[in-house]
Amino acid sequence: MKRRNFIGMLGATGGLLATAPLIASPAGKPVQSAKRNRRKAGKEMKADLVIAGGGMGGCACALGALRNGLSVIMTEETDWIGGQITQQGVPLDEHRWIETHGATQLFREFRKGLRDYYRRNYPLTEAAAAKENLNPGDGAVSRLCVEPKVALAVLNSMFAPFVSSGQLTLLLEHKATAADVDGSRVKGLEVLNMRRDEALVLAAPYFVDATEMGDLLPMTGTEYVTGTESKKETRELHAPEVGDPENEQAFTLCFALDYRPGENHVIDKPANYDFWRSFVPQMEPKWPGRLLDLTYSSPSTLKPKTLGFHPEGGRTGDVMNLWNYRKIINRHNFTPGTFAGDMTVVNWPQNDYLLGRLVDVSEKDFKKHVEGARQLNLSLIYWLQTEVERPDGGAGWPGIRLRKDVMGTDDGMAKYPYIREGRRIKSLFTVLEEHVGVENRTLVKGKEAATKCESFYDSIGVGSYYLDLHPSTKGDNYIDLPSLPFEVPLGSLIPQRMDNLLPASKNIGTTHITNGCYRLHPVEWNIGEVVGMLVHFASKKQVKPREVRENRELLADFQQFIQSQGVEIKWPV
Repeated sequence: MKRRNFIGMLGATGGLLATAPLIASPAGKPVQSAKRNRRKAGKEMKADLVIAGGGMGGCACALGALRNGLSVIMTEETDWIGGQITQQGVPLDEHRWIETHGATQLFREFRKGLRDYYRRNYPLTEAAAAKENLNPGDGAVSRLCVEPKVALAVLNSMFAPFVSSGQLTLLLEHKATAADVDGSRVKGLEVLNMRRDEALVLAAPYFVDATEMGDLLPMTGTEYVTGTESKKETRELHAPEVGDPENEQAFTLCFALDYRPGENHVIDKPANYDFWRSFVPQMEPKWPGRLLDLTYSSPSTLKPKTLGFHPEGGRTGDVMNLWNYRKIINRHNFTPGTFAGDMTVVNWPQNDYLLGRLVDVSEKDFKKHVEGARQLNLSLIYWLQTEVERPDGGAGWPGIRLRKDVMGTDDGMAKYPYIREGRRIKSLFTVLEEHVGVENRTLVKGKEAATKCESFYDSIGVGSYYLDLHPSTKGDNYIDLPSLPFEVPLGSLIPQRMDNLLPASKNIGTTHITNGCYRLHPVEWNIGEVVGMLVHFASKKQVKPREVRENRELLADFQQFIQSQGVEIKWPV
């Protein structure tokens, strides 16, 4: 079957959703009811666990459950599992200790699998092959920058025995459309086979929302929040005085480029090029100029900061070469002639989309903004090929080429937008800025506390990343704050009311601000893996997930259980 990207499939769900009656959710949002006439051939499938969303959290959740004997059905609305690292094309964002600690053992096995894949299948140089911590792209963003298809291959290999045995049913190009809910329990989930335009009903004792935007939350009536909370609500130092549920971080539609010296790959001038070429973001504090420019707001100071650009990967004076930031192939790591030039992923300040959000909007607006992001990307490519200033005083690099095959789509754009924040559950415990932010923690607990990780009695994981928020849809500039290594409290994974629905992505109980450090690859993986294990543990003990947290003896048993399977719950002192 011909591969299809997400944008091309957006129209497939219109008829189903248009005919569904609506019920009111406790969160005040309209939700789709599954109690209606289903499409023809709406057969039912059952498992111990149903996971909606095959991203990093969904994959880890499935593996955590599968290795403990549960049967799993996992849906994914594109034709690639892997979320951020595959279908969205975002190289790993990680902390500086990742090679030795600060992630689950399974995540480190996944990382090892990425390196081993290159060693087995690629003509590495002798020097590159000898590197214990091989980084095929040598991108500045991560110690391990790889091609999306390599990550996909490794994830598929991890699932292969479970798929072959029938323990895992993987439903690609299936999108959740409605839920059957009885009070605080989800009884069934209706999904649409986007290939055949057929409905399917999935039943299980437990359901997990691992979608990129928290799609199951409104469908099931699960209480949730979006956007910014007010300072009055959260007492956070950097929260606004007035909250806004529509004020979210920009999303990005990633793509890949390589460079062919001496060749001409200049695309036709995009239809919206003049608009994007002159577009100046309107935000506070002020953006320094046009979006398509090498000068942008420094995230940490918000002062103008200028970058260099050179697609041959060399130095650009005293400023960072933007080409090297998310580079996924460094040609020098491979035998001469394997790659004519380097390959990089474009997830830069210049293609953050600021003109609209994707959460809780109509299908028409969703499609409009994704298309807007695509047009911005094409304009950025054309600008790089024809106008960007060169170190030698010239303009443009015609040898830059859009690598459509890297993202597995016809137009070269990622299969799905990189959505930095979506819906977040109203949880038993919410992670606040005072728990992770150095400045806020100093203000609340003093200077000594600001040097130590907040210790949660119910910790089920760890992570570390700056409080890194990109410019927002309502005109906020970067929020980029120093943070401490942090723990993941179990209470942030349990909804206030629902009994058998759990989050496993960026939809846990964080705020707009703390989402900025809990949204990265290893943390999402940790959350998902533990949720899969929590379903197994709660099922075996015949208790609800919330009871695992409320009963200290059960909690201690659960923490011991997850640690025995390679989950770290405390940072080294």
